[in-house]
Amino acid sequence: MRIISIANQKGGCGKTTTSINLAAALSQNGKRTLLIDLDPQAHASLGLNVESHDSIYNVISRLTPRKMEITDIIKRADKSFDIVPSNMLVGTLEQELADEIGRETKLCEILDQIKDVYDYILIDCPPSLGFLTINALRASHEVCIPVETSRFSMQGVAHLMDIVNLIKDRLNHHVDCKILITMFDSRLRHSFSMLSKIRDEFSSILFDTIIHINVKLKESAVMGKTVVNYDKYCRGAKDYFSMAKEIIAQEAPVQAPAPELRPISQKMQDLIQEEIQKSKIMNFYLKDPDARSVYVTGSFNDWSLDEKCRMLKEADGWSIDIPLEPGTYKYQFIVDGRWREDPDNSRQERNSFGDINSLLEVTTDA
Repeated sequence: MRIISIANQKGGCGKTTTSINLAAALSQNGKRTLLIDLDPQAHASLGLNVESHDSIYNVISRLTPRKMEITDIIKRADKSFDIVPSNMLVGTLEQELADEIGRETKLCEILDQIKDVYDYILIDCPPSLGFLTINALRASHEVCIPVETSRFSMQGVAHLMDIVNLIKDRLNHHVDCKILITMFDSRLRHSFSMLSKIRDEFSSILFDTIIHINVKLKESAVMGKTVVNYDKYCRGAKDYFSMAKEIIAQEAPVQAPAPELRPISQKMQDLIQEEIQKSKIMNFYLKDPDARSVYVTGSFNDWSLDEKCRMLKEADGWSIDIPLEPGTYKYQFIVDGRWREDPDNSRQERNSFGDINSLLEVTTDA
């Protein structure tokens, strides 16, 4: 199980939007996901139309007359996607537990009860660096820091990193930090200028995925839905699905026991050779020497994003060989988290997301 906090003390950076839609995208990829709304404003609960008299307050508080276990308040948000709701009483916990020993590990102890139930637990932190955020970071393996392309967001990152280092020193707990660019407006030159500065300062901890500004993300929140359920073909849904794929790709591979080796029959050898002869090795190439990472994905691999489609850096570009059977395929490159068509391929078509797919036809004599 991986526990990821979504945190940034600066408001308006897409923190709750990321919490809701990343959780939904992970569940769409077959991962059992729990979202914990730890913000007293309860925006994640509101954004999913989840209303409950009880909240995470009733689990952590010692004074509440309705003391409950975390399993008692979990609500179903969607298939394979649950939420622990919040309310304004959560904001009183900091004062209530101010003098209690071990107050920083309250959430960690609670989550230990459900560690085998979920693949991912996401925590939507409040826009502050107080007791609740420290509890979330102490309980987490990772923290995702949503950052819009502004100077103020960069300052917020530095402050949050100080808290992460403090937790490492004082509580002997290491948290991996990753920065997610959100609300990126590709129409503005300023956005690219700030993106360049963020990359220069935080390149080693930056997600490849970029979340572009998209009105469907706001509309879905108003309707109390995830963007996947509201409009699964919009740019916002596509971006968060890419982010989920990137996170899943970071999972350590499960070491399966070595299979018993048996001789391959002649019939099986003939079938393997027949399949090999059907496939043609196709080279995908992109000339972009300044890119940090490039993937190719398309209808030939069900638009998946994993290490098998990561392209290799060459002197002046990126390249990969992929065996394909005869047929027509659609594909795109993902360059530093941004989807783009093949600039050297004139065969193109517009897709349902509003951008361009490149087309590739593999023939028997390719």
